[in-house]
Amino acid sequence: MDNINCFKAYDIRGKVPSELNTELAYKIGKAYAKFLNAKKIIIGHDVRKSSEELSEALAKGLNENGADVIDIGLCGTEMIYYATPALDADGGIMITASHNPKEYNGMKFVKRDSVPVGYDSGLHEIEQMILRNNIEMNVDTHGKVTKQNVMDAFINNLKKFYDKDKIKPLNVVVNAGNGCVGPALEKIEPSLPIKMIKVFFEPDSDFPNGVPNPLLTENRQSTMNAIAANKADLGVAWDGDYDRCFFFDEKGNFIEGYYIVGLLAKSILKKNPGESIVHDPRLIWNTVEIVKQNGGKPVVSKSGHAFIKEKMREVNSIYGGEMSAHHYFRDNSYSDSGMIPFLLIMQLVSEENKPLSQLVEEMIKAYPCSGEINSKIDNPANKITEIEKIYSDGKEDHLDGLSVEYDKWRFNLRMSNTEPIIRLNVESRNDIKLMQEKTEELLRLIKS
Repeated sequence: MDNINCFKAYDIRGKVPSELNTELAYKIGKAYAKFLNAKKIIIGHDVRKSSEELSEALAKGLNENGADVIDIGLCGTEMIYYATPALDADGGIMITASHNPKEYNGMKFVKRDSVPVGYDSGLHEIEQMILRNNIEMNVDTHGKVTKQNVMDAFINNLKKFYDKDKIKPLNVVVNAGNGCVGPALEKIEPSLPIKMIKVFFEPDSDFPNGVPNPLLTENRQSTMNAIAANKADLGVAWDGDYDRCFFFDEKGNFIEGYYIVGLLAKSILKKNPGESIVHDPRLIWNTVEIVKQNGGKPVVSKSGHAFIKEKMREVNSIYGGEMSAHHYFRDNSYSDSGMIPFLLIMQLVSEENKPLSQLVEEMIKAYPCSGEINSKIDNPANKITEIEKIYSDGKEDHLDGLSVEYDKWRFNLRMSNTEPIIRLNVESRNDIKLMQEKTEELLRLIKS
């Protein structure tokens, strides 16, 4: 065996117990302590049924190789990103499978200063250490587990990103999807002037209302219904470990993550002119225009959190955004957050004194987009080569998959890291009909 099934490009993720179980979690703990030569590791977990037993096994492995563990308990991934530098730890591990079905679980890893650890930057070595049974260390003393509640400190730290005095008394639907975000929203609620309309608020490992994944169309209706019933000003829904949040306007329309990147860039550049904003290459025209209009410098990066965070550190970027609803902040250890965008968008809506629909309408009209469309096909690499030849008269770019640009429209086509899927994004300049025609044209070619 030369690989372990649940080791992925950015994290560990698999079905419990067939692909990920307590025995493997224990070995991962030992290997991670050895890989980092760690003295102190932060761990936390999401609401899944298997999370606590995986957490205990992981801590045991870390302890046996000499690392003290600070267990922050039920939390969101961004609380690990916060606690690792705040508590001066050598690394952090979040036990979560985010938006995957409930039989899954997984782990996300960071080292000191919350620098991400993916397959290319450590997980492959950890995998090989486990496969070769090279996980033992000679240590004088075992580490110990300390439980610590960092919620108050985490919520307090968020205050540097927004100004509550500039937020109006909005009615906001907050859909926790029975994931982990409820306790954090409960804690921040008294300090905000808004009225929270709470949907599926209690953490519940059975996910009785569906897996917390607002990208699934069928999971959006509950937020839309609550907006209509309460005449809310906007709606926000989170995924399971709340490192991503998704927005709905006051009419109940779901807003593509692409346009939220533009709004956040605008909001941040208002207070920080001249800064660099990093964005992914799937959809770019709206972001580039807004960043330039607001005196910033747009910087494109390959998509995926490891690449975005690396590029942000390289150019000292204040904010990075992906259309997949990952939003990264320099003052948040260059890490993604599902709480900061929620706070910033409410402040922006209040300051601009316009409904959210109006703030995004202009962008959607100027740069209509298809949103990401996934197609399952047998040989994605061959298909991309074939399509590249057909559109060879356009301006090509290979930073991340294939991007082709014409005067009036552009597209990006890329393969999934983990499955035989092609992902298509199309946008146009002020021409929704052209965007729709080109999307259909490309989908016909993909499926032919």
